[in-house]
Amino acid sequence: MGIAALRRRIPAFAAGLASLAIALGAAAIPAEAAPQARDVDYVALGDSYTAGIGAGPYDATETCIQTSGGYVDMVGKTGRVDLLVNAACSGAELAGGPTSVAAQLSDPKTLAALSDAELVSITAGANDLGFAQIIGICATLSPTDCENAVRAATSEASLHALTLALAGTYKAIQAAAPDAKIVVLGYPLLFDTTDPAVTLPIPLASQKLINFGTIAINGAIEDAVSFANNKYGTNAVYVDVTNRFAGHEVNSGDPWIFFAAYVNATGTVQLDPRSFHPNEDGHRAYASALLASVKLGQLVRS
Repeated sequence: MGIAALRRRIPAFAAGLASLAIALGAAAIPAEAAPQARDVDYVALGDSYTAGIGAGPYDATETCIQTSGGYVDMVGKTGRVDLLVNAACSGAELAGGPTSVAAQLSDPKTLAALSDAELVSITAGANDLGFAQIIGICATLSPTDCENAVRAATSEASLHALTLALAGTYKAIQAAAPDAKIVVLGYPLLFDTTDPAVTLPIPLASQKLINFGTIAINGAIEDAVSFANNKYGTNAVYVDVTNRFAGHEVNSGDPWIFFAAYVNATGTVQLDPRSFHPNEDGHRAYASALLASVKLGQLVRS
């Protein structure tokens, strides 16, 4: 896909957001038909979703925050995958800062693992558009403020820049892992805006806007995979997880997305930093989506 095609896609994509249809998906981790002769060497990169946030305890004192029990660990425990490194960090952007994906790619241990890797997974992109800050605005300010924040972050220019930056990241990953299949995972919709089982202190209009932003980010990620494969010859696949999370949003009767709040010492209500990340069931759905997107037996090098 060329640059002009990307520019054409973004406004057309945004115009069709209201007609999004989502269906239920299975969450069980699929089993291979036959045992593998050798494990697939696996490296994980990216942001808080890859870092396992929402699946276990959260230690904010670490520079690179991870929690155990996330989808990467689940994939690594299938008996068919050898997890070499999970370099992902909560809050990671694509570039700039010690926890960025670029910094992850420059780490000697990660680079050594990538040179042997046959499978790489990544979630990234939402932090580059300030999505965590947008959720904060939408949760505490008016729907108009929410709309202004979402519209600014998902403008044609912003999405175009994100698409190119993501494509460049996939190119760099492939250069470091020339024999690997790159699985690029999108983000789930956070809210059920049609028949919610739980009332949240976030206006319905703002919930819809946050979902709109998620869809826009996923569109940029999908475009970036296509662009990188066609322009740079990467071996990447985009995996949409929205179907798997349908019916399991944070305000559903069976949420796969973590949400908790607490009152701090000053009496102010604060969100638990794991909020709006997959819980254990959500990470299980991510593991299932990853494994369903590849044939492990075909990734093993002789």
